[in-house]
Amino acid sequence: MSLKKFSSLTDQVTDLLREGMTDGRWLETLPGRDSLAEELGCSHWTIETAMQRLSKEGLLVSQGPGRKRRIVLSQIAPRPTSLRVKILLYEAWDRKADYLLSLVSRLHDEGHDAEFTYKTMEELGMDVNRIARYVETVEADAWIVIAGPLDVLQWFATQPFPAFALFGRLTEVALPSFAVTKAVALRNLVDRLVDLGHRRIVMIVREERRKPVPGRLEELFLDSLQNKGIPTGTYNLPDWGDNPEELRLAIDSLFRHTPPTALIVAQPQLFFAVMQHLSSLKISTPEDVSLACTDTSMNFDWCVPEVTHIHWDSRSALRRLLKWARNVSRNKDDHKKNATNARLVIGGTIGPAPSTRKK
Repeated sequence: MSLKKFSSLTDQVTDLLREGMTDGRWLETLPGRDSLAEELGCSHWTIETAMQRLSKEGLLVSQGPGRKRRIVLSQIAPRPTSLRVKILLYEAWDRKADYLLSLVSRLHDEGHDAEFTYKTMEELGMDVNRIARYVETVEADAWIVIAGPLDVLQWFATQPFPAFALFGRLTEVALPSFAVTKAVALRNLVDRLVDLGHRRIVMIVREERRKPVPGRLEELFLDSLQNKGIPTGTYNLPDWGDNPEELRLAIDSLFRHTPPTALIVAQPQLFFAVMQHLSSLKISTPEDVSLACTDTSMNFDWCVPEVTHIHWDSRSALRRLLKWARNVSRNKDDHKKNATNARLVIGGTIGPAPSTRKK
């Protein structure tokens, strides 16, 4: 056997092993990983991934640690269809998100052709009609929509092709989905800030989370303030133009007259933009204003002091998406909605409100 240059080495190795077993090259058991890697001139990881695929197809059965896998041709399952999976992103920054890069890699490992779309929803103006026209021009078997607005997800729910919603406004949409439940963590964050003396607390979120009405998490934020006896209004959930310049103008406006003592910022990219602009204004964290993020990022690991944020494990989302793709490739119905609970991580970016500090 020899390997030629194709688009996916793992795909080729899987095909070579499958052909070798069905053609009778190997009987009863498959050679070990080391010998196959040497014979085919590829890595142990590639061999292991190919074996895992063949196990899912029913051609291989594990006999325990350290033992060769048994070949069971009589139990072969129909080979799953390789899907062309397109991932529709909210914005260009999502292309750098570690969990989405892992998702593309894992889908490739499963034998699918997965990639981000050329245009994002933000580049299409968050206009459901423009997004619909764009999607109709893209060749795909299945779609994954990242943080889609309500009207966009509702459109996908009416289409004949399978689609999965990762985050976004999911509760009223008939799509398989995965959400992060942040309610308890956000309540704990508001409680902690109020206990530290904060009363001017502002949440910075993207437009689709504010309009046409605040989302569930934003409503919970306002309700939590009211339950603490803090009146709420547009000050607590300010409107802005949803671009970097408008974000800076919104921050300038907030700190011009009645500066907030605490900012809760949605999404890591917004958090870093806010933190950078505050620094340019000579506003210190947490001495002048406490900062927290409603999401998680590997970049927070590099921050000193640690960022106060709401943390969730992206691995559960990856497992759910991979299971959905497997079901779709086998023509199995999968409309389940799943969620994972987030937790609050207290870091050094929050502290007592300025007016409560001892002088």
